[in-house]
Parts: sequence; C-alpha cells; structure tokens
Amino acid sequence: MNGTDIGKMPGDGVSGSEGKDPVANGHAENESNPFAEYMWMENEEEYNQQVEEELLEQEFLERCFQEMLDEEDQDWFIPERDLPSVGQIQQQLNGLSVNDGNAEEILRKSILNPEAKEFVPGMKY
Repeated sequence: MNGTDIGKMPGDGVSGSEGKDPVANGHAENESNPFAEYMWMENEEEYNQQVEEELLEQEFLERCFQEMLDEEDQDWFIPERDLPSVGQIQQQLNGLSVNDGNAEEILRKSILNPEAKEFVPGMKY
C-alpha cells in the first residue's frame, strides 16, 4: 500500500457511502447487533413448542369434529340401516297369533270401568 491508498480504507471516518460499506463479515461496522438476523434462533425451542401445541390443538379439533359427525350419523334415520329387512318382518309376523282364550280372564282382572263414556280428546265431561 502506498500513502494515497491509506486515506481510502473503509471505516476510517470518511464521510459518504464509503463509511457504510460492509466489512469482511458482511455487516456494516455501525450496525448495533450483527447477529440480529439470527436472534430468532434464541427462542427456537419456545417456537417449536408453540407450533407443536398448535398442531396438537388442530388434531384435537379434527378428532372432535369427526366424532360429532359420527354421532350425527347415528342420530339420523337411515332406512337401509335402521329398518328391519323384509325377511325379519316376515319372521315376526309368522310368530304372531290371535288367541281369544285369555280374553275373559283379562276382562275379569281388569280395573277399567266398562260403563265409562268413550274418551274424546278436548271434550270435558
């Protein structure tokens, strides 16, 4: 270096844009914190924990929503699922019979008044 180059070195107090040139590490000398762009790493564990909690919450909400849909499906009337088949109905009908033999015994044990007027809804007696 000769004597004329010494006055042109960056950061030597020369005014203008030359004083703001980056130094060898890529940051300007007057920058307050050269590691500012890496400061997010300081709280990386907290950030990871927050993201994990958000993911767990989202998974929980999806599970709850699916359970709600499943419960709703059970509450809905679906004929194919909820009605017996024709074969089952036929079996039930075949098992039925009319038997008047017990009618007299039922009437004898009954506590209903056979002389009572017929009930008509909305009518006062």
